[in-house]
Amino acid sequence: MPLSTYLAAHIGSAVIDPVEPLTAGDLSEFELIFTAGYFGIDDSGSLKIVWRFASDMAKPQFADPAAPNYVSIAASNGAVLECRFDVKNNIRPWGKTIYIKIVKGYLTAGDQIRVRFGDRRGGSPGIRVQTFCEDTFELKVLVDAFATCDYVELPYSPTLKIVPGKAVRFHAIMPTQRVPGQIFNLHLKAEDIWGNPTVPDYPMVGLDADLPVENLPRSIAWPAGQPVLTLENLVVHHTGDLRIRIIDPVTSQQLATANPMRLVRETGCSPFWGDLHGQSEETIGTNSVHDYFAFARDRAFLDVSSHQGNDFQITRQFWQVLNQTTAAFNQAGRFVAIPGYEFSANTALGGDHNVFFRHENETIHRSSHALVADLSDADTDRHVARELFKTLRQRNAFIYAHVGGRYADLRHAAASPIDLAVEIHSAWGTFEWLLHDAFDLGLRVGVVANSDGHKGRPGASYPGASQFGSYGGLTCFLCPELTRDAIFDALRHRHHYATTGVRLLLDVKLGNTKQQARMGDVLTLLDDELTLKLELLSPSAIEKVDIFDGKTIIDHWQAPCDRDSRRIKILWEGAEYRGRGRETVWDGGLKLSGNACESVTTVNFWNPDRPLVQPDSRHISWQSITTGGVAGCDIVLKHATEGQLALETPLIQMELPVAEITSKETVFPAGGLGRQVRLFRIPQENPNDALTLTRQIRLPLSGEHPIYVRIQLSDGHLAWSSPIYVQRQPQE
Repeated sequence: MPLSTYLAAHIGSAVIDPVEPLTAGDLSEFELIFTAGYFGIDDSGSLKIVWRFASDMAKPQFADPAAPNYVSIAASNGAVLECRFDVKNNIRPWGKTIYIKIVKGYLTAGDQIRVRFGDRRGGSPGIRVQTFCEDTFELKVLVDAFATCDYVELPYSPTLKIVPGKAVRFHAIMPTQRVPGQIFNLHLKAEDIWGNPTVPDYPMVGLDADLPVENLPRSIAWPAGQPVLTLENLVVHHTGDLRIRIIDPVTSQQLATANPMRLVRETGCSPFWGDLHGQSEETIGTNSVHDYFAFARDRAFLDVSSHQGNDFQITRQFWQVLNQTTAAFNQAGRFVAIPGYEFSANTALGGDHNVFFRHENETIHRSSHALVADLSDADTDRHVARELFKTLRQRNAFIYAHVGGRYADLRHAAASPIDLAVEIHSAWGTFEWLLHDAFDLGLRVGVVANSDGHKGRPGASYPGASQFGSYGGLTCFLCPELTRDAIFDALRHRHHYATTGVRLLLDVKLGNTKQQARMGDVLTLLDDELTLKLELLSPSAIEKVDIFDGKTIIDHWQAPCDRDSRRIKILWEGAEYRGRGRETVWDGGLKLSGNACESVTTVNFWNPDRPLVQPDSRHISWQSITTGGVAGCDIVLKHATEGQLALETPLIQMELPVAEITSKETVFPAGGLGRQVRLFRIPQENPNDALTLTRQIRLPLSGEHPIYVRIQLSDGHLAWSSPIYVQRQPQE
C-alpha cells in the first residue's frame, strides 16, 4: 500500500557510507546519512528507517556505546532527538523500524541526521548484520517533514550488499535411488557458518566411493569463484548402496559425505525432492522470485519447488510475473516449478493454507486485499478457508495446511472436504499436532515438510538468528517421472514423505498375502492381521522408528544399546502454544557430580549466536529455543553409571543418578504444546544407517486406522511417512 508521495523529490535524500559489501553475520559498522530537503523537518516531526521483516540484522540498542549492536544518532545542527526501535512499526513487509523524533528544535534544508550502525567509537564491536546474502539490502527512509504523521518515502533508498563468509563446511547431494546404468549427477557445495553458499579455499577435492562409479574422478579442481561443483554423467552398473565422500587430498580429512543412493533393479517410482513453500522480496521474503527458483534448482539441487507469497501482498502484476517465472523454470525431467500462493486468512477464518495449481494463469482467490491497493478483482476474494475449498474443489489445484504466524484450522477442511496435505515441519518448527488434528476430524491427509523460508534459500533454509527455530524441511515425492502432472498425482494419492531437511530413502508397505498398500493408500481388510515392511537408508545413524495407529504408538524399533554405554542424550522440545509467540526458551545447563563429560555434540543448534559451551569436564551450558521442534546434546561420559546428573532450565529442574539412565526414555513434561525434556542412553557406536524392518500388526475390528512411521536419527533429524489408511470390514 502506498505512503504519501507529496512533493517527494523535495523531502530529502539518504546515502550509506561506506558502500563496500558486508559479510553475512559479521559485526560491522556503517552509517546512514539523511539530508533534509527543501522543507526541512518541523519541530516534533520525525523519520523512520525501516527494513524488511525477513532480515535478522541484530536489534539496535541506543544505551551502551561499548556493547554490541550500538547505534548512535545525531543531528548536525544539535536538534534533540528521541529514538527507539520496534520490530513491527511500519507497513508489512517493512516492519523493522528505527523511529527518530525531533523533540527540541527542527531541521532546515541541508541539515543532516547521521545514524551510525554499530558505532565503534565508544568500544562497541559493531552491529551484527543479517546472516543471509542479499545484493540489495535496502534501508527505506520515511519522512514526516510537516509533523502530521503522514510519511513520505524518499524516492531513492540506499542499499548494502551482503556477501557470504568463509567456507566452514561442505555438502554433497545426489539422487536417493537409481537403477544400475542410469545416469546421475553429484553436486558439491561449500557453505559459510550461516548456511550461505560460498567459494571454498580448497583448489582441489578428492572423491571416494563405496561402489565403482563410472566417470567419477579420484580428485577434481574446484571451479574458481564458484560455490558449487557438479559432476555429470555418473553411472553405477551394480545394485547396492552407494556412498560418496569428499576428501581433502592433502590431509585425507573427510569433508562431507553425500546422502546415500540405493541402486535397485526395478522400481515403479523414483524419489524426487522438493521444498514447495517459501517467499521472495515481492512479498515478505528476500531476493527476487527469479533468484528464488534459481537457488532451488542450482544451489539446493531440488527437483521441484513452488513460490508461496502471502496473497494479501500479491498484486495482479506480480501474479502475472510469478506465473511467467514458473512457466520459464518448469522443465520436465530436470526441474518442476509449480505456480501457487499462500492463502493467508486470519486464524478465526481458517488460517494459513498453501494453494498449488497444475497450470499457469489460474485465478488467485485471495483471503483479502489488505495490502493490495487495486480492488478491481476484490470479488474473487474468499475470506474464509471453507469457501476457498468449495471454489477450488473442481479445479486443478491442491492444498497444504500449514503453521506459520497463523495456523490452519482443519475444521474448515472437515466442513468442506478437499484433497489436503498437512505441513508438519518448516523453519517455524515441528507441528505433528496438526496431523493429529486431521485424525481427530477423520480427514485423510498426506504428510509434507517445507522451509516456509523468507531468506531466499528454498531447499537449504537455515533459520539464521531470527525467530525461525529450525532448519527447513523437505518432501520426497514418489513418482514414475519428474513432471508437474506426476507430482500432482503423487500429492493426490499421498505418495510422499516428509523430513526435517535430511535426504533419506524410505519405503513403507502394509498388507497381507491378499493385498498390499504403500504409503498414502487406502486399504480395506477383512481380517485383523497385517504385516508392515519398512526399508530405510539414511545418511546418519538410525536411532528409533515408531509405528503409529493414529496418535498411538503401537510398535517401535530402537538401536540396540548396552547398559555399559557411556553415551547419553538429552533432548528438549515443544512450543508455548499454537500461534505466534510459540517460542520456548531452554537456556540453562547441566552439572555432573561423581562423573565427567569427555565430549559433547550439539543436536539442532542451528543458531551460532546461541551456542553450547563446556567450561570444564563437569559443566555444560547452552542457549536454546524451540518452536515445536527438538534440540539437545549427545554426551560421552567418563564412566557409564557413576555419579549424578543435574539439569537446570527455566521449565525443568531435576537431578538423576546416572545409573538410572537407560535406553528407555525418561520424560519430564513441561506443559505448553508438547513441551518436555527426554533423557536416555544411546549406543556407544551405532552402525545402523540402513534398516529393513518387518512387524506384525493387529488392529481392532472397526473404524479407520491411519498407520504411519516416524524416524528419529542420531543427528536430530526426523522423518515421517504419509499414513496408510486401513478400513476395517469385519467378516459376517
